[in-house]
Amino acid sequence: MTGAGRRVAWFNAQAGVAGDMTMAALVDAGADPDLVADAVAALGVGGYALMFERVQRCGVGATWANVVVHREPHALRADAEHPDRHSAHDRHDPHDPHTGHRPVGEILELLDHAELPHRIRDLAAAVFRRLAEVEGAIHGTEPHDVELHEVGAVDSIVDVVGACAALVSLGVDEVVCSPVALGVGSIRTAHGVLPNPAPATVALLADAGAPTVGLDTTLETTTPTGAALMTTWARSFGAMPPLVVDAVGYGAGTADLADRANVVQVVIGQAAGSHGDITDHDGAGTPVMLLEANVDDATGEVLAHALAQLLAAGAHDAWLVPIVMKKGRPAHTVSVLADPSRAADLRELLVRETGTLGVRARELRRWPQRRSMTTVDVDGQPVGVKIGADRVKVEFDDAVAAASALDVPVRTVIERATGLARRDAGT
Repeated sequence: MTGAGRRVAWFNAQAGVAGDMTMAALVDAGADPDLVADAVAALGVGGYALMFERVQRCGVGATWANVVVHREPHALRADAEHPDRHSAHDRHDPHDPHTGHRPVGEILELLDHAELPHRIRDLAAAVFRRLAEVEGAIHGTEPHDVELHEVGAVDSIVDVVGACAALVSLGVDEVVCSPVALGVGSIRTAHGVLPNPAPATVALLADAGAPTVGLDTTLETTTPTGAALMTTWARSFGAMPPLVVDAVGYGAGTADLADRANVVQVVIGQAAGSHGDITDHDGAGTPVMLLEANVDDATGEVLAHALAQLLAAGAHDAWLVPIVMKKGRPAHTVSVLADPSRAADLRELLVRETGTLGVRARELRRWPQRRSMTTVDVDGQPVGVKIGADRVKVEFDDAVAAASALDVPVRTVIERATGLARRDAGT
């Protein structure tokens, strides 16, 4: 169930889903392509160009994310022949030895050292960890040592980080995904000819319990990158939930098919209650699960990382409370507030990250308040702001990044962003 008042993105993947299509759909829905490109550039990976083009797919206008790796002079000339092409970012490093593939541990190190808002970094890291676990299980390799081949190539790193940046920039709180389309036949990969859909794609969807739909095509309609994004982001799979829609985007695949639009559709809006209301002050509220575990043998750093992973995986909230256990042992209670549809996945994540030997749960009710998300420009730096009926709250990670870039105190950025948001809202 989708919590009322939350900003929700519903992805229609019934023609398939890939990383570049997902990123393009979010840009088509309003994500700033320059902000997306800057997030990718923060990793310091060279040898690529990222461009967004307006195209048609079976008569549907869409955005195509064109990631060009190791660009040659003729590719540069092609840009001059397409003046309508928006060049979001262009980096070229012919000496980069890693433009083919990287081990997932190296990708995570790049993310750790990149100057990115925490939510973008955590979301992208969660996607790559999920991929590594699946690929590791398939190939009998430790996840950290897995070389993701096509998925670890520069273009797919761009897709994952760019898509996560676009999602965060649109202020999305929750993701829902339709059944995911899969093709038939075989595909050629770094491991040779494999069944279509690829083993990693099937494993990702199976682990998430995601529904699928078969298409009579030998195209790889859903890639491991696309499946990893949807299964990491989505709290649930199925039909579009009740929404007050404010944005729609279409991300194009490379092929323009004759029988169907080769696009991923994203619909974004405020979650609505059963009667279209986005608040429920006097009603029964919406159900939510509280998961808790007492942990007495984990460091503060481990617990902080666990909270970050839980939030990145879709928890409504997560927090720590210091306690004293039997025999006077100092410990912490780790609490996680979760949508019932995500409770099982978050329970497993809580056990994995903390090593706890037990988790307890109980159902509560919640009454989310009406809010909207906007982005303001503080001296050239984008800062997200949540606007409620009685308050304006600046996204702290964005404020920290802006303060660092502008070399001013973070409180100054918060004050400026709050003022700009109040002015724009007319409050």
